[in-house]
Amino acid sequence: MTPALQAQQLWKLYQAGESTVEAVRGVDVNIEPGEMVAVMGPSGCGKTTLLNILSGIDEPTSGMVLVNGQPLYGISDDARTDLRGEHFGFIFQDFNLLPVLSAVENVELPLLLNGRSPQAARDQAMEALERVGLADRSGHRPAELSGGQQQRVAVARAIVHRPSIILCDEPTGNLDNTTSDDVMSLLSQMNQEQGTTFLIVTHDQSIASRCQRTITMNDGSVLAQSTVSPVEEE
Repeated sequence: MTPALQAQQLWKLYQAGESTVEAVRGVDVNIEPGEMVAVMGPSGCGKTTLLNILSGIDEPTSGMVLVNGQPLYGISDDARTDLRGEHFGFIFQDFNLLPVLSAVENVELPLLLNGRSPQAARDQAMEALERVGLADRSGHRPAELSGGQQQRVAVARAIVHRPSIILCDEPTGNLDNTTSDDVMSLLSQMNQEQGTTFLIVTHDQSIASRCQRTITMNDGSVLAQSTVSPVEEE
């Protein structure tokens, strides 16, 4: 089976004055379709840089990234944008919702920007909000929603175009423990029921314990990859 996401000998070097910083050092990673994988490690270990490279945000100094067997780099910017738009959804620690737009307007915006008709975008956005349990809050602006509800809107925006892979950078970092559990239960449900592939950067062991596998990084390198038993839902 072709991996959903594959990294081969990734290196990322930065110049800091006269010094060279090796932010990512020879990383090899395979994420299989339907896997839910956590990336853990101390601050500054390279996990967010790795996520940025895997997502097409930050080009590696060397190495290859394949998305469902297709190269993410070494192609035109337009081709990379199309590939990212087809396969990836993104969930961030900061919800990144536009404050002047309602929940449904935030969710439908990526579809409108990609040329979907207003009615089709609205229908698909409402479907996504229904999936995250917020259809009844579709007209509310972010300031009128709790932190957990805002993150659910962000999840709806990430899934509205039905991506096969969702990349998450500390998706519960701004939430309390109870709300964090609720959001992770939602992501786990999507993984189990729809087979969505998740790659989650986190510092939280309780988040990692919900994943099938954990990649541990330090000093830009992968130290270990371990399989875990996901937490059973209550």
